Amino acid sequence: MKQKLIPILLFSLLLIGVPLFVQAQNSLSNLNQALRYSRYSRIALKIIPLKKSDNQFTAQFIVEKIEENPDFNTYSFSYNVLGDYNEDISPDNNQLFGENDLKFDTDRHWVFEKDIAIPQNQEEAILLMTVLDTRQGDAYYYHVDLKSPFVFSQPTFGAYYANDVPFDQTYLPTGEALLFKSTKGPTLHGFHYPVNFDVPYPPMETKPAPVPKEIEVLDEGDFLANVPKTLDKLGYYFFQQDTSDTNGVLVKTTHEAYPKVRDWEEMIEMVTYISTRREHEELVSAEDKKKALDQYWFNLTKNPDAAKNLIREYFRQVEFANILFTDFKAGWKTDKGMIYIVMGPPQEVNFFQDREVWTYQGVDESSKIRFTFARVKNILNPHYYTLNRSRAYQPIWFKNISQWRSGKMAF
Repeated sequence: MKQKLIPILLFSLLLIGVPLFVQAQNSLSNLNQALRYSRYSRIALKIIPLKKSDNQFTAQFIVEKIEENPDFNTYSFSYNVLGDYNEDISPDNNQLFGENDLKFDTDRHWVFEKDIAIPQNQEEAILLMTVLDTRQGDAYYYHVDLKSPFVFSQPTFGAYYANDVPFDQTYLPTGEALLFKSTKGPTLHGFHYPVNFDVPYPPMETKPAPVPKEIEVLDEGDFLANVPKTLDKLGYYFFQQDTSDTNGVLVKTTHEAYPKVRDWEEMIEMVTYISTRREHEELVSAEDKKKALDQYWFNLTKNPDAAKNLIREYFRQVEFANILFTDFKAGWKTDKGMIYIVMGPPQEVNFFQDREVWTYQGVDESSKIRFTFARVKNILNPHYYTLNRSRAYQPIWFKNISQWRSGKMAF
């Protein structure tokens, strides 16, 4: 009898709009958002806010369908507007989405859209989307700051695919086009940055990375909104409605294979995280890159089959890092991407106003490893983070690199 009561109770609570996960977790900072970075997620969430006025926004809620042919009715969709990261998530303020609220239902996306109004004197507002997979109770979360000390302003225009679905990535292969829609004027302005960033320092390297004195920027001039625009140069673009304002839309342009690896030269660059300096220098200077890489992987494992598995697993991690963490840098070159590749997906992910914390399970509670990413105010990306580096990371970092090199890492 008890076994039958559990699914009945869950179904009843969903019908009245009181999801169990909201009761168990009472604030945004307490929510474990690890599914956002999981390699086995069935869906991926994104919220794109568009500014209508200082306190009014149109929010586009985008759900990417990762599993094949998902059933809308196996998920429960909702959102909350919070005043800060520690505010209780009250079921009374939980707004449910139904199938009638869908703006788009395509092969790849479910899209909802809502107008959000913030009280005039409210200085901080966070929009939280929650999707519950009712089959096993997995809760997916995604949030954005509409207003906060870390957000200059929100853009008044958006980027779209050819089918009018909001563009929910940060990268686009060169030669492809996006549609930029605006209600504030007929023209937008673009800037192109043809910069290629260096690989980040490891987490135990406490000296600051060198900062380029100048970054080349090419003024692309004005272009018409509501007309497809082709992005044909590598690097990243920043589009603005008003060049004197502090908001815009960032799009990184990539090679055609991205987020996967393109060629042997790129492979060599990417193995720097698990290579010695000498090994990497020899790979870079090798005339036959493929042969040198084949020998490199075999030298690590001494077994052809183990080497194949290691190559597949390592570059799968790179691909996920590119999908999840690309901003104006390639995802694998970000601090988060570096940690993700070497350490794997975190078991816990917690967000606070000024930081994001990843937790990896150790032997017990006292041996948990935590990486803290400090939030930095950035005009290109309102949710930009850099790793707080510490020499204390050295033992666990080298331990994981040794496991990679022996072919024993698996996620």
